[in-house]
Amino acid sequence: MRTKPYQTRASDLNPAWHVMDAEGKTLGRLSSEIATLLQGKHKPIYVPYLNTGDYVVVINAGKVRVTGRKLYQKMYYRHSGYPGGLKEETLARLLARAPTRALRHAVKGMLPKNIVGRRMLSRLKLYAGDSHPHEAQVRGAEKAEEQRLVAQEAQAEAKPAKATRGAAVAADKGEAKPRTGARRRAAAVQEQAPEVAEAQESGGAEQTPAEQTEEA
Repeated sequence: MRTKPYQTRASDLNPAWHVMDAEGKTLGRLSSEIATLLQGKHKPIYVPYLNTGDYVVVINAGKVRVTGRKLYQKMYYRHSGYPGGLKEETLARLLARAPTRALRHAVKGMLPKNIVGRRMLSRLKLYAGDSHPHEAQVRGAEKAEEQRLVAQEAQAEAKPAKATRGAAVAADKGEAKPRTGARRRAAAVQEQAPEVAEAQESGGAEQTPAEQTEEA
């Protein structure tokens, strides 16, 4: 019989908080790590139709590095919507004007282009400096995770003890009996035991009822 796979529910979602330092890290590598945390693909409960991801706080977002000459060759474009309104600027100028925008742009391109993706992106908190105002949320998430692990350990320890108590109670009540067919065969063997013993003592070659039944 096929078993129904586990289906993630909204009540199963318990987002955590992660703090990452972007100083000296490559732009693309860091963006892929952040996108994985925002989508929740590091969790076994991940499904594409729910926001199963976590919150990510990035400090020193303007100090990311790139390889080669991308700092001056990588271009960013935007358009005002009017004729001739195309604007372009290099990565170096973008980091100087808006330090967090390059990292947000890279992460946004790695997320789904729908409502769920926009909600994932809203959980990304970028700061150009080395401090952030989410210290309380981070400590609260760590404390909740510790409590969850303690509860899981206590539940795992309680299961074997409960099973042992259940087996002892079943033995006391006589519930751990063999099946009906096994009981019948055991009773037949007990009834035939005296006859077999007498036949062996007398040395006769008479067959026991069980042997007669087997030959028949």
